[in-house]
Amino acid sequence: MADLSSVDNLTVTDLRDAKLNGANLFKAKLNGANLAGAILCGVNLEEADLTDAVVDAKQQLAQAKSLKGATMPDGTKHD
Repeated sequence: MADLSSVDNLTVTDLRDAKLNGANLFKAKLNGANLAGAILCGVNLEEADLTDAVVDAKQQLAQAKSLKGATMPDGTKHD
């Protein structure tokens, strides 16, 4: 499992089809990242910034372990 917590800059990163199962992306900056087809099962996206990130559907993010406090692709904050 990758620990990418608090990674300063994954903005506009191409993570298409990446297998991120169980990765720790706590507070990661994923603004504009392409997550299309990425496997997010069990991923910690707590407080991550996903503003303008490309995702296939809400179901893709629903696989995450936590989205608490994350900024969603549409700019809203997750509870």
